[in-house]
Amino acid sequence: MLKIRIIPTILYDEFKMVKGINFNSWRTVGNIIQAIRIYKIRQVDELILLDISATNKNKEINLDLIKDISEDSFMPLTFGGGINNIDQISQIIKNGADKVSINTAATKDLDLIYEASKYFGCQCIVVSIDYKIENNKIVIYTNSGTKKTDLNILDYIKNLEEAGAGEILLNSIDKEGTMSGYDIKTIKLITENSGIPIIASGGCGKPKDMLDLVKKAEISGMAAASIFHFTHNTPNNIKEYLQENAIPVRI
Repeated sequence: MLKIRIIPTILYDEFKMVKGINFNSWRTVGNIIQAIRIYKIRQVDELILLDISATNKNKEINLDLIKDISEDSFMPLTFGGGINNIDQISQIIKNGADKVSINTAATKDLDLIYEASKYFGCQCIVVSIDYKIENNKIVIYTNSGTKKTDLNILDYIKNLEEAGAGEILLNSIDKEGTMSGYDIKTIKLITENSGIPIIASGGCGKPKDMLDLVKKAEISGMAAASIFHFTHNTPNNIKEYLQENAIPVRI
């Protein structure tokens, strides 16, 4: 088994760090820079930073924020929110991000993923997929969970793999913010039918949730936010817990 990454996720709107439930009821939970400095001290494996309103509000990407974060820490940084062209990706990486996370634009233009992976390398291109379970079917949503698509998730991931995506960030809208555990059934289905590494996101509320998932699905990483915002758990103590249960993690 490869070493599992534990990845804190910071969702933000303007300069406010926010958290919601099922992609709704967003509330401010802190300051972005303060949170990042804490993660820096704790030497996390990497960090995911997502602007939740960028696509719907057609906002310009805050390159100064990316630059400030990258200059203040040495954590690998994945940035997402409002990305829809190669120039944006270039500017984001030039300002210090290691990877970009593309969501809505990928569903509309697979050529963007192809061109981006060709130009910047597959390792830099993460595609984020937000989904719900409706009538026992996996339904992909875009625009921060507000627009339903008719994409078949397994076909879509296969197309992303062929286009050169390096990793999938798989977000359960049903589980997001509930702290009730990951959607293991769906994650297992996806990992068993995907040639792309999968980062699971949505629902983690305690260390055992991560242990339960990694025992049943071959994921490359587990992303989480609420467990770090609303409990005393840290990425380090979760890694210690996983180690104690014979799960290899990055130290």
